[in-house]
Amino acid sequence: MKKFGLLAAGGIAALVLISNLGPLIGLAVSLLVLYFILKQFLKANSTAAKIAWGMAGFIILMATASNVPAIIGIAAAYVLYLVYKNWDKKEQPVSKEYYDPFINFEKQWEQLKNN
Repeated sequence: MKKFGLLAAGGIAALVLISNLGPLIGLAVSLLVLYFILKQFLKANSTAAKIAWGMAGFIILMATASNVPAIIGIAAAYVLYLVYKNWDKKEQPVSKEYYDPFINFEKQWEQLKNN
């Protein structure tokens, strides 16, 4: 039953990831361009160059903000990672002593009888 749940979650996450592949690529490219614009902005010496790089950065920042659905794709990729990580994990055997509420009672009763 656990494998079925992991398979269902993985399948849904894979579909969501594939459907958000375009925004993910757009987000990556726009963040890369924004990084280079920021580096050029910090290197610029004149005020006019800083204004030009700032305007270019603002335009690219708006392009980056338009790729917000990529966050859902990132979450789906994380879910796929968790499914992959937990796929072959063996369940721990449940010991009866851990779940039996009367074991502790029986031990205490034996101690009371001995005293």
